[in-house]
Formats: sequence, C-alpha cells, structure tokens
Amino acid sequence: MTHPFDIGSVPVGRGQLFLISGPCVIESEAHARKMADAIQRIASDLGVPYIFKASYDKANRTSIKSFRGPGLAEGCRILRAIGQSTALPVLTDVHTPQDCKAVSEALGDVQAVLQIPAFLCRQTDLLIAAAEVAQANNRAINVKKGQFVAPWDMSHAVEKIRESGCQRVSLTERGASFGYNNLVVDMRALPTMRAFAPVVFDGTHSVQTPSAANGVSGGQPEFIPVLTRAAVAAGVDGVFLEVHDNPAEAKSDGANALHLNKLKAVLEQLLAVHQAVSTTASRSSEL
Repeated sequence: MTHPFDIGSVPVGRGQLFLISGPCVIESEAHARKMADAIQRIASDLGVPYIFKASYDKANRTSIKSFRGPGLAEGCRILRAIGQSTALPVLTDVHTPQDCKAVSEALGDVQAVLQIPAFLCRQTDLLIAAAEVAQANNRAINVKKGQFVAPWDMSHAVEKIRESGCQRVSLTERGASFGYNNLVVDMRALPTMRAFAPVVFDGTHSVQTPSAANGVSGGQPEFIPVLTRAAVAAGVDGVFLEVHDNPAEAKSDGANALHLNKLKAVLEQLLAVHQAVSTTASRSSEL
C-alpha cells in the first residue's frame, strides 16, 4: 500500500515514474528559470511528470562561509513566479516550524511540496507544523530519510504527519552514513519504506561524499545513473535529481550534481527500466 496522491498534475504512487529536479539552491532568478524551463522541456518530451525543486535557504551547509541562498521572501517569490509561469509544482526545504506557514503563504496559489531535510526528519514540531500547513493549504510533504535513520523507523515520521492532518506525504532515500565522508545505499530500504508511503530515490545526494575536504562536500556523479537504475528496478515511485548546467561552478552541491546535458539520457534509461519492471510485474500477476 503506497497511499497514492497527486501534486497538481503529478501523480505520486500511481504507477507512473515522476521526477523532482532542479538546482540545489536558488542562485539567481535567471538561473532558476533557465533550469526549470530546460528540465521541463526534457521531461515533457519524455512524458515524465515533473516537480521543480530549488531551496531558498540551505541552512545546513558545512561551512559558515558557504552560499545559502536568497532567503525565504525572495526565494519564495522566485519559486512562485516560476510555478505560475510554467504551471509546474515546486518544492523547497523548510527548516523550522515557523518557516512552514510563511513559505506556504509566500508561494501563493502554486502547487507546492514542503520538504523536510534529512537532518531534521525526526523533529516532531517541524513535522507537525508542516502537516498542519499542508492540510490547510493544499500542500504535500516530502521527508528526506536521515542518513542516520533505519528505513523502518521512517514510519514514525509518516505517522506524525498523518496524525497531524496531512495524508499527502512521501519519503526520499538519500543514502546512509558509512564511516566518515561516505554514504551507501541499501536498496532494501526502498520496498521497506514503500510499505507505508510513496518513495522517491535521490540519485544525486546518494553519491555525495559529505564534508570531504576543507568544509566542502565532494561527490561521485559518475554513479548517478547506475544507482538510479537500480532504484527504479526496485520499484520506487519517483526520482530526485539535482541538475545544474555547470556543476563545477554551482554554489551548492555541484560535486554531486548531474550535468543538464546528461539528464535526457539518464531519464530514457530509467523509463526503459521502469517499463520492463512494470511489464514483468503485470505478466506475473496474470499467472
């Protein structure tokens, strides 16, 4: 039981693979618009339902000197404008209970997802506040699984949200801590969490090497395609990919971002895997 729902025109948990994608952080309005338009064209050509993501504030950067974003007011103005002009749902992180209402109001009439960052996935007050705002304002919630949380324990985050009034909640896998400066993905987590909510696989943060050197995270983006293919084969509902047109110059998480010029090929592979799995499952059910 995946508890399906819709975010605008994007079906979640209904058997069609969907995409959450965009730059890690809003670097400028022009860049965010450029990325939204480019990714939307690719997704539309391939028939992939698409949610644009970019954060107005990256509150958990390793270094105090790191770029965090334009802030809530300006960032949400940009996201609202993009959502209105493209008709895309938008997704952004929230970090405190107070953020939830302010973000929802600032986004206005666009379809939106409030995302709980991985490091905050156990914060009860934040989960409850997000749930209450989402229920009152027709929003959805995506919770990133903490690198330190067992997949079955994410049921508690889902329970907190649903009991606070919001039924439209998904979970995102982004790897588990493995020693220092490394993450691993346990594919068993995907069907485990999918038993109680739709599941998204984050193929870009899963190849991150956190705080690898000089307070800056590294990454192994060459492994994005293989991990996302494996996740789709395991039956996830959606894929989360941070995409940038110049990762080397990105202001946040460029080392683990997928280059824009590789997105179409990756999505084509994922759609082929998804179709193969769906066809096999359909045949098996007929036997």
